[in-house]
Amino acid sequence: MESVRETRRVTTRANGLLIAGTTSDAGKSVVTAGICRWLMRRGVRVAPFKAQNMSNNSVVVLDEAGKGGEIGRAQAMQAAAAGVAPDLRFNPVLLKPGSDRSSQVVLLGEAVDTATARNYRSLRPRLAEVAFRALEDLRAEYDAVICEGAGSPTEINLREGDFVNMGLARRAGMPALVVGDIDRGGVFAAFFGTLALLSREDQDLVAGFVVNKFRGDLGLLRPGLDMIERATGRPVHGVLPFHLDVWLDAEDSLAYGRVLGRPGPPRGSEWLRVAVIRLPRISNATDAEALAAEPGVQVRLTIEPGEIADADLVVLPGSKATVSDLAWLRANGLADAVLAHAAAGKPLLGICGGFQMLGERIHDEVESGQGSVPGLGLLPVEVTFARRKTLARASGAGLGAAAHGYEIHHGYVSAGVAEPLLRYADGRPEGAVAGNVHGTHWHGAFESDEFRRRFLTRAAEQAGRRGFTVAPDTRYAAIRERALDVLGDLVEEHLDTAALLRLIEEGAPAGLPFLPPGAP
Repeated sequence: MESVRETRRVTTRANGLLIAGTTSDAGKSVVTAGICRWLMRRGVRVAPFKAQNMSNNSVVVLDEAGKGGEIGRAQAMQAAAAGVAPDLRFNPVLLKPGSDRSSQVVLLGEAVDTATARNYRSLRPRLAEVAFRALEDLRAEYDAVICEGAGSPTEINLREGDFVNMGLARRAGMPALVVGDIDRGGVFAAFFGTLALLSREDQDLVAGFVVNKFRGDLGLLRPGLDMIERATGRPVHGVLPFHLDVWLDAEDSLAYGRVLGRPGPPRGSEWLRVAVIRLPRISNATDAEALAAEPGVQVRLTIEPGEIADADLVVLPGSKATVSDLAWLRANGLADAVLAHAAAGKPLLGICGGFQMLGERIHDEVESGQGSVPGLGLLPVEVTFARRKTLARASGAGLGAAAHGYEIHHGYVSAGVAEPLLRYADGRPEGAVAGNVHGTHWHGAFESDEFRRRFLTRAAEQAGRRGFTVAPDTRYAAIRERALDVLGDLVEEHLDTAALLRLIEEGAPAGLPFLPPGAP
């Protein structure tokens, strides 16, 4: 039976918690999602929030008027964990890197500017006020708002004007937990250093730590937990074990290992080997996750021409810099490997930017400004970039099966005639097929179970994998839901949930000790 403390609703004004991290990829996104799922199960109306995200993995969210806008995919995943519809306010500022020096600025879902090292400082006050206003709106509507920080809160060169980490916590009077990835090593030094380089005012809001991705005997770790509490005056609120099922909806493609997911054994006698090219500006790499969820399908992210040669199916994923990533393919021998793969009659799939690369020409005065450049010439289409980005949810059918997805792209098919891979519900063609080469602008289409099965069956036939049999019962939505439940279970079983509720309800405890030297 659940305790009264666990089932009561959060009603006080301190209805928030910041999940910060010692580094990028420490586990902030999944811990935030896990806390959202745990609270949702207990009747708490909870929302996720990330003031500013830097990621090319995004989804389309429709506003009240039906207009499409973008938020980070991690915030959409966290919304699913919380049991609420995704909202543009959950990620009011999204920076989409197009190069090492510039990012597209998406504000409340709409691309409004380009940020560089030179102009970001002048843009930041406007972005901060939008983010603060979005958080206040959410705190007024929800019992609790679980905020995810970005990178580390101790980026001392960026603390002035910060509105994502401790700047957000200070503005909102919100306590913070710091998550550290013990699998990387050095987690205690990271906890100590993160706290010690914060100002006294910021330290006042850091209420404790969470160890993530632990493998081994907790008893051997216990002395370290006790020592870090004595050294900092703050408890470790729990140790989350490493779990193989926590891999969906990664915030960044760099979070992926070389092999995506952990596929079950094949239903037939053969595996289907998939190589997804890890482009420098890869966008929505999560499209490959639906393939990786299938038994007998091994999905590997690669930059090696030899691995493309060995693959049955090659995927060119989305890109935030289509023309420059195409040039990178050519410069690194990957374009030749892709062409050889297609010439051998083996299946090739391009999604969004990858689809555009497969055409005959790309006309781009918008994203790269390079004008007309040759594509790989594998699909009989030409693509032109429009200044206004297409942001839409999409539904229809392909390969005789229902499909749905979403679109985020500047490029559109401006010339050429090809057999479509999909059709919208109103009959309009989408994408292209030329024998063993396939392309679509739709992200998320392979989350549609029957469409995915039919595509993989077709791909296996073209690859000569006649012993591969697609599983008839894989339900991607159910796999994602189970993964979210795993996160909720991990929080409930391994974190001090009573302490979490006190922090959300009451804020950081008074009298937390200052750890010198503090911010310089």
